[in-house]
Amino acid sequence: MHPPFAEERIIGKRKVMKHLKTYTIQFVGLKQGEHDFQFKIDNTFFEHFEYDDFNSIDIDLKIKLIKKSTLLEFYFDAKGSVNVNCDITNEPYDQPIEATYKLVVKFGQDYNDEIDDILIIPHGEYEVNIAQYIYELIVLAMPAKRIHPGVEDGTLESDILDKLEELSIKDKEADSDEEPQEKEIDPRWEKLKDFLTDNK
Repeated sequence: MHPPFAEERIIGKRKVMKHLKTYTIQFVGLKQGEHDFQFKIDNTFFEHFEYDDFNSIDIDLKIKLIKKSTLLEFYFDAKGSVNVNCDITNEPYDQPIEATYKLVVKFGQDYNDEIDDILIIPHGEYEVNIAQYIYELIVLAMPAKRIHPGVEDGTLESDILDKLEELSIKDKEADSDEEPQEKEIDPRWEKLKDFLTDNK
């Protein structure tokens, strides 16, 4: 889960964590067994990571910690929505989010977060900050292509969609001609048209 953000995690991570103490879980005084935590994730959380792709965020995050004698298991369960702009029309819409993740925390000689889904912290540590894992969980849960539901069901009215429909009709007319004539089309519209076609 870490590779897409490996460099970002290393640079300035300690500074970020100081501002995200809310997401630090102290496990030293907890009994072995299950422990539940709940967090509300909103824009404030992502401001600390200087991530501004989201217009607004409303996510309920449940964390189940299972403390064992030699390790800790964290189970993340995020549900809610993120308001983003559509890649085709730039219209804002609410993107539903549902994501889960399991993190195993082990104890070792040195701090190491380079292994997927495993965090190693030095012996003697009494707490762990899970902010970075929450960040990655939500960002990676977003679809690669952000498409307004109104684009897919045809209910969204947009000048961009009207233009794409116009180009589509012209293409069909050209295909039906016995001797189609070449006509230059702005390459930006061509890319948007291809983008829309790929999502049908």
